[in-house]
Amino acid sequence: MVEKFFKRVLDSYHHRFVSRRLILAIDLAIVAFSFITACILRFNFDIADIDWPVYQYYLLILLFVRYVCFTTFRSYHGIVRHTSLEDMNLIFRTVTASSLITTSFSTTAAFFSGIHLLYIPVSVLLIEYFICLFLMIASRFFVKSMYTDIVSKHRQKTTQDVMIYGAGMLGLLTKDALLRETEKVYNLLGFIDDNPTLSNMSVEGVRVYDLKTACEQFLSGLHNDVEVVMAIQRIAPSRRKAIMEYFLQRDIVVKVVPSVDEWLNGTLSSGQIRKIRIEDLLEREPIRLDNENIQDQIAGKSILITGAAGSIGSELTRQILHYCPARLLLMDQSESGLYDLEFEINQACPAVTELITIIADITDEVRMQRMFELHRPQVVFHAAAYKHVPLMERFPYEAVKTNALGTKLIADLSATYDVEKFVFVSTDKAVNPTNVMGATKRLAEMYLQSLNERFKDGTRFVITRFGNVLGSNGSVVPLFKKQIQAGGPITVTHPDVIRYFMTIPEACQLVLEAGTMGIRGEVFVFDMGEPVRIQDLARRMIKLSGLEVDKDIRIKYTGLRPGEKLYEELLCQSEQNLPTHHPKILIARMPPVSFQEVNETFTDLRDALKRADREGMVSLLKSVIPEYISNNSEFEKLDQVEQKLTDPI
Repeated sequence: MVEKFFKRVLDSYHHRFVSRRLILAIDLAIVAFSFITACILRFNFDIADIDWPVYQYYLLILLFVRYVCFTTFRSYHGIVRHTSLEDMNLIFRTVTASSLITTSFSTTAAFFSGIHLLYIPVSVLLIEYFICLFLMIASRFFVKSMYTDIVSKHRQKTTQDVMIYGAGMLGLLTKDALLRETEKVYNLLGFIDDNPTLSNMSVEGVRVYDLKTACEQFLSGLHNDVEVVMAIQRIAPSRRKAIMEYFLQRDIVVKVVPSVDEWLNGTLSSGQIRKIRIEDLLEREPIRLDNENIQDQIAGKSILITGAAGSIGSELTRQILHYCPARLLLMDQSESGLYDLEFEINQACPAVTELITIIADITDEVRMQRMFELHRPQVVFHAAAYKHVPLMERFPYEAVKTNALGTKLIADLSATYDVEKFVFVSTDKAVNPTNVMGATKRLAEMYLQSLNERFKDGTRFVITRFGNVLGSNGSVVPLFKKQIQAGGPITVTHPDVIRYFMTIPEACQLVLEAGTMGIRGEVFVFDMGEPVRIQDLARRMIKLSGLEVDKDIRIKYTGLRPGEKLYEELLCQSEQNLPTHHPKILIARMPPVSFQEVNETFTDLRDALKRADREGMVSLLKSVIPEYISNNSEFEKLDQVEQKLTDPI
């Protein structure tokens, strides 16, 4: 009966809090009790010796000063059930300040006026200070403890064993957040820390272990359901990744604490602690940008971003806004994507930046010319492109029209309207291409290089080249997540297929950096780190979901799709790498490209487009890009025909 009553009360009032006026009244009652107790102690429990009419007057003075300090410092505004060290500190400052004011006032007033009634004995105030401070803090923690005990007893909650990796300040904040949780009971087994001086020590009453000892005692055998929360601020990404991999190999659930700027209202809660994502395992050293140089190139200028609603274009938009351009032109043919982006960035757009969204197709010559004539962009970031390899293999018309001819149109208009710099977002699939998509991007690269040779004093054309980005449209990571949520299987094209990966923000940071350092005609290649086997990526994602490979989720091999190859390359056979001042950006030295030859190819491509001649388009691409050899594609027959023509008789 009693348990049902408590449960009913908790369910009704767990979202309600005690009135601040009531807390203030209790605090003033504690002051009165503390003063009376201090008087009794001061006179050695001889109550008859106390001049109560005078001491009642002293009590009124003390209550008035305390009341003013309580309202000034707002010490009674906290939620008692969530009392923390910050609340203790506030109470300490409030009580200390009010005691000092009372002592100073009574002593000074009595000295200058000569009225003895104004002097409150310092000994009484000192005793009262310690009693009041103790009772105010103790009362709050008593209520908090009672509330926690009642909730624990009369709510059905699961219990989770947990260890916190990191015994520093973030680890302590994580501990407090977990122990404050009311919907779930966290049994904190200890801290894990790499600092050998902390091993076998205690921090706030919690034991600290080194990794080996923690695994032996808590993370093996019967304790395989223990969760580990990563709570380390300053740690090299390589070390962080190694720690996570260590636990994942032992089927231990790993969670991470978000960065401080993601905390709600500046406070960490247990609900914000999340499971690790595949992006965490692929994280690398943070990129150091030359922000001053980027600022000089962007601030106060008119910037055009094509493909602005895409993964790369939208992130470029967010990052460029930080450098306060005078005008930001966002162009895309996707109505919904552009609307969503406009709604998002309107909240963060600086007052000095004019934001203009443009729904248009980059292959529409009339629209593009009108746009350049009207807005006169000074810097162009060209990210608009078709990029899905199998689809473009089926529809080469669209790949040629957008990736090749669309890029040519924007580049030509940039040169005509004196754009200062044109930054092209290319792909590693343009290197020794095996598909139509990669070939069209390579042709676009070649045309931009030829423009640099032709217009040596005009627009500077810069090419950036990198591999797959995590989380982008068409990336394997979102696909694998959907397949895992559906119960599998995860489809992988080939057991040995490997790809380079980087995060979208990292790729866009490097695009900005390369764009500012580009002088004329360079092809900037990004350091993509170590390639990742897609099969291993799939297995990691299954583990991160708390499932087992082949038992819960099956991996199914479907074979290479049209145009795909087992591995991507960052350099053509005829290219060489040259270093730059940025360790993650290299320059691909390439042989010069003839403008006349490339331009004639574009003329022929237009004719093939008009005829809708699929094979004719691909043949033209192969003729101007000798390294373009189709793989697992219907266009492999064109390579065989060319090979027969070149074979000696």
